[in-house]
Amino acid sequence: MSGRFKGYDLIGDVHGCALSLELLLQRLGYSRKKGIYSHPDRQAIFLGDIVDRGPRIRESLHLVRDMVEAGAAQIVMGNHEFNYLSYCTPGREGSGMEYLRTHNPRHLRILNETLEQLANHPQDQQDFQRWILDMPLFLEQDQFRVVHACWSQQHIDQFLQQQNGNCIDDDYLHRSAIEGSPEWETMDRLLRGTHLKVPNGEVMISKDGYKRRFFRTKFWAQNPQYYIDVVFQPDPLPEHVARQQLTEQDYRDLIYYGEQELLLFIGHYWCDGEPKPVAPNIACLDYSAVKYGKLVAYRLDDEKVIDPAKFVWVDVLREIRGEA
Repeated sequence: MSGRFKGYDLIGDVHGCALSLELLLQRLGYSRKKGIYSHPDRQAIFLGDIVDRGPRIRESLHLVRDMVEAGAAQIVMGNHEFNYLSYCTPGREGSGMEYLRTHNPRHLRILNETLEQLANHPQDQQDFQRWILDMPLFLEQDQFRVVHACWSQQHIDQFLQQQNGNCIDDDYLHRSAIEGSPEWETMDRLLRGTHLKVPNGEVMISKDGYKRRFFRTKFWAQNPQYYIDVVFQPDPLPEHVARQQLTEQDYRDLIYYGEQELLLFIGHYWCDGEPKPVAPNIACLDYSAVKYGKLVAYRLDDEKVIDPAKFVWVDVLREIRGEA
C-alpha cells in the first residue's frame, strides 16, 4: 500500500441495512466522529447497491455518502443505484421515453422501498440522484480492481476512451437508456455481469418470484463445457438445462478474467454460506445481507491472492435474534 492509507476494507451490497453496516464498520475498527465513520489508517470501498429492499435506505445513503465526501470511503455504482437514477430521470424531448427506466410494475416492485423511504425528503432525492450520477463505475489501482458485477476490459477501455475517466455524465446516462446501444451494453456488462439465455425458450421462476429467461454466469470459469460450469446465482438451473453443453454462441457471450489479472472485488451475486474466494484473485462480497444473510467485507493489505481468513462479516439473522 502507498499513500495515506495502510489498507482498504471492501464492503459488499448494503441494500438499506444501515444497522448491520454500522456493526460491520465497528467490527473493522471504524469509529464515528462528528457523525462520520472513519478509520485512522484504512479506507472503506463500497461495491454499490446501497439502495433498495432494506428498512433503512435513507440512513444507509447518508452514512455512506458522508464517508465518501469526508475521504473515509470510496464507492462504485451498483445496478440498483443506476436503476433508481434512470427511473427518476425524464427522457429528453423526442426520445419517446417518459423516463429513462419505464415506470412499470416490475421496476416499481424493485425500487418501491427506496421511493417510499425518500418520498417525504425531496432535497435528499435531488442530492442523492446528483451523487449517484457522479459515482465511478469502476476503480483500478496497482494491486486491485473494483466493479459492481463484472470487469470487462473491452468495455472499460472503450469507456475510458469515450469519457476520459471512470464516471458517466448526463449525456451518457441518456444514451445508456437505449437498449442495444454501446452505452447500454457497457452499463449492463459492468453493473449486471455476464448472462446466458435459458435454452429452448424456457422460463425460470426465481426464489424472489421473478420470471427469468436469462441466468447469471461466471466470468472466471476456465474451459467450461456445460451450463452448470458457468452458472453463478442463488437459483439452481433445472437439471436438464444444467447438463446441456454450451453452444458456440454461448462462448461468444461469455468473457474470461484470468488468474494472472489483478485482484478483483465484486458484489451483485447473492452468495450464501461462509464467505470465501470465488477464484484465487476474485472475491464476491454480496452475501444477501438484506435477506438475513451476511454483510461482508474483505480486509485488503499487500497480498496478491485472496486470503480466505481476511473476510469479515456481520451475520444479519443472528444479530436480529440477539445471538452472540
